[in-house]
Amino acid sequence: MPHLPQLRIPATYMRGGTSKGVFFKLDDLPAAARGPGAARDALLMRVIGSPDPYGKHTDGMGGATSSTSKCVIISRSSVPGHDVDYLYGQVAIDSAFVDWSGNCGNLSSAVGPFAIAQGLVDASRVPADGTCTVRIWQANIGKTIVAHVPMANGEVQETGDFELDGVAFPAAEIQLEFLDPSDDDAGDGAARGMFPTGAVVDTLEVPGVGRFEATMINAGIPTIFIDAAALGYSGTELQDAINEDKAALARFEAIRAHGAVRMGLIDDIAQAATRQHTPKVAFVAPPREHVTSSGKTIGTGDVDLLVRALSMGKLHHAMMGTASVAIATAASVPGTVVNRAAGGGARNAVVFGHPSGTLRVGAEAVERDGRWTVTRAIMSRSARVLMDGQVRVPAGTV
Repeated sequence: MPHLPQLRIPATYMRGGTSKGVFFKLDDLPAAARGPGAARDALLMRVIGSPDPYGKHTDGMGGATSSTSKCVIISRSSVPGHDVDYLYGQVAIDSAFVDWSGNCGNLSSAVGPFAIAQGLVDASRVPADGTCTVRIWQANIGKTIVAHVPMANGEVQETGDFELDGVAFPAAEIQLEFLDPSDDDAGDGAARGMFPTGAVVDTLEVPGVGRFEATMINAGIPTIFIDAAALGYSGTELQDAINEDKAALARFEAIRAHGAVRMGLIDDIAQAATRQHTPKVAFVAPPREHVTSSGKTIGTGDVDLLVRALSMGKLHHAMMGTASVAIATAASVPGTVVNRAAGGGARNAVVFGHPSGTLRVGAEAVERDGRWTVTRAIMSRSARVLMDGQVRVPAGTV
């Protein structure tokens, strides 16, 4: 077998929120991988180490979880009024697949810092100290994100005292604004509206699972919300309670597939296998005292509701940023499953409990002519460069 040298591709390994991913500048990728298609997917899968039948990502940069099997491609923006275009790829772990159907809200917090450090933001707009505002075009779903990035001594400030449940160490706070996040086309060009079925609550019947109420929403990311009690859960579950239960995971996947059809995201439940990133499935419950994965006790008065969400077929260890937008949006609309779990009534912010702790997210939802929309959602995250240099893949990859 002939020897194949390794390609060396400039890359940065970053944490953003409760996720990690490999960040690239578009122009640094091999020419064949700069556009959509098999070459780009093959490159990103090899970088992450997928597909891995052992589920470990030993031969790649991935972390063998949905939160750590991610790649981001950044370029100067082609959209007026924006600094950079941000393209996100969710890499499957044990299959040869990259899902481009949605955004990663957690890694959105790392896009601004990466863009500034790589010189992709006009230098005249980058202060030596204070806050740099980076306007990001989220290319997967065609939405605007505004990142407010702290600066110190001419560089992105990464260290600080902002604590984020699900992240072990404090860092500098980055505020994100998701503008008009109701995902009217869900990334595929088909107009649907924030509630694609036209109702804030629907009855979903899934063979082998049952019949129950669900709120299906396109905001931040397409998400299916279900009352925890309807599925026999309390809303206080940690990862092992779900992820070690193969029958439960199969039920959630069936719910996701049938909900995706009802939302108009796919035409047939069999297509769900090729759209793993979206929609998400989450179950909600009113507050109750419980202990998080870190051993911290959350009291009934500490949160408005409890939420557990699945990503790429497993219960998430904390909460996806885009799902947080969906939670805040649904909580602000009277009558949704989420709003009811939070006690009902009007609200423009919500504090919810997740397996690692709590998170506060704000959303401004309005109803016009019987149609709900959300103008923006706001949350705080943090980000940090873990390593930069060159990632290597065998030359035959691309």
